[in-house]
Parts: sequence; structure tokens; C-alpha cells
Amino acid sequence: MDIASLYNVSSGVIREAAENSSIAKTLKSDGDFGDIFDKAMESLNTTNAYLSDAENEKIRWALGETENTHELTNALQKASAALQYTVAIRDKFIEAYKEIMQMQI
Repeated sequence: MDIASLYNVSSGVIREAAENSSIAKTLKSDGDFGDIFDKAMESLNTTNAYLSDAENEKIRWALGETENTHELTNALQKASAALQYTVAIRDKFIEAYKEIMQMQI
């Protein structure tokens, strides 16, 4: 299975992050599964942090604590991009798992 299609995600920011990510570097080297799993968990934690930051900004804006919509927009865009990237990675892992399960031994 080729993971090159991950780089065809519509956002240039996501594509650049994927190319520069430590997961991509780990996959290019001869790392073991534990390293890949650790990097995937790190990526999930980062995505959760971005989603949490976006939620906090929405709450601050709704309560009138801030009127800066620029920070709100940036937080929402970061969260959206991170979530799209995470979902794309998940879909590729599921696709790879299904392909492995269909192999004849």
C-alpha cells in the first residue's frame, strides 16, 4: 500500500505539515512500530489540544471576554486542519488494515 495519497490532501498547510512531520521521517527510516505508534499518539494529542484551544476561544468570545475574532478564526482553522489531517491518517490506517486482513496466507 502506498501512502503517497496522504499528500494529496487539499490544504497546502496540511501537506507541508505531513511532509515535515516526524511521522513521515519515521516511515522513511527503518523505525519499528512502537516509534510510529508513539508519533501517532503525539499527533492525536496535538489535534486534541488544537480542538480544546478552539473551544476555549469560542467560549471566551461568546462570553464577551474578547472581541478579537482573528484569534478565534486562527484557532478554528488550526483545529479544522488538524482534524482533517487526523481523519485522513485514520482512513489510510483502516484501509491498510482491511487490505492486510484480505491477504491470503
